[in-house]
Amino acid sequence: RERAAWTEPGLQALWHFRSARGAANRAAMRILLTGSSGWLGRYLAPMLHEAGHEVTGLDVAPGVDTDVVGSVADAALIERVFGEYGIEAVIHGGALHKPDIVRYSKQTFVDVNVTGTLNLLEAAVRAGHDRFVSTSTTSLMISQAIRDEAGDADVWLDEDSGPIEPRNIYGTTKYAAEQLCRLFHAEHGLNSIVLRTGRFFPEEDDTHSHPPGENLKANEFLHRRLTVEDAARAHVAALEKAPEMGFATYLVSAPTPFARGDAAELKHDAASVIARYFPDAPGLYAARGWVLPERIGRVYDSGRIVRELGFRFETGFPEILAALRDGAPLPFEHD
Repeated sequence: RERAAWTEPGLQALWHFRSARGAANRAAMRILLTGSSGWLGRYLAPMLHEAGHEVTGLDVAPGVDTDVVGSVADAALIERVFGEYGIEAVIHGGALHKPDIVRYSKQTFVDVNVTGTLNLLEAAVRAGHDRFVSTSTTSLMISQAIRDEAGDADVWLDEDSGPIEPRNIYGTTKYAAEQLCRLFHAEHGLNSIVLRTGRFFPEEDDTHSHPPGENLKANEFLHRRLTVEDAARAHVAALEKAPEMGFATYLVSAPTPFARGDAAELKHDAASVIARYFPDAPGLYAARGWVLPERIGRVYDSGRIVRELGFRFETGFPEILAALRDGAPLPFEHD
């Protein structure tokens, strides 16, 4: 009788609805988000909630989405949080960053960026997790030689670029954290995705003052920047795909319009290359009193995350030009 009843169209529809709802509920997870009070965390936590996840925020500073104030370097705290909140997956965005070098010792960088990552990975393995997402940085790819831009062409950087020779304690500790994620996948089968993000901070650049402000940020969308919204969306995508990928590292930066064959010309006359791809860019920039870059020394190629995860960036240089063309607000944050 039960089998016959389910042949009725209405009951079949109800069964399909309940099955879909059950699948959605199984996909929802209790996620530990470290760095929840930071710039990325402020955007990522709401996206995770919207996706149906239960988010526990952990940060050294209080915040709207921070439930636990404390450091990832505190192993006992991490163990307690995992137990009390029933954590099922981790997005690890908490870290000391490059500007922190003037405020903290190298040992503190090791404690937070390396030991903190180790604490989370060990807790994830003990809890039987099947996914772990870690925020890393393109900064670790920039050796002193790349920084000096001594060659005749710009440097094209993707996930296969190397050797990796970080030039400061920030890059060194973030690279060590990446390797811990790789190791825990190899030894314990913990599926882990590392996201090497380009620039998405809203502040003024701490090393370059020309061109200032929004002009510099707009230029960087050609080769090294993304919006914080796209950075957050990439983490959500990585969380969903990690079990399919095993271990993977992705460079995350707004898609560059350039090709590898442009490398030499970008190094010596970037403005001409840009005008070739975007003929109205010089006029739009001039109308705002902006300048195009005269030279570009390195380009980040984020094509792999698009190909392998099916991720789509919502904002790039074309969207910036569209805003200038329409007199609309710029599609990125500047403070």
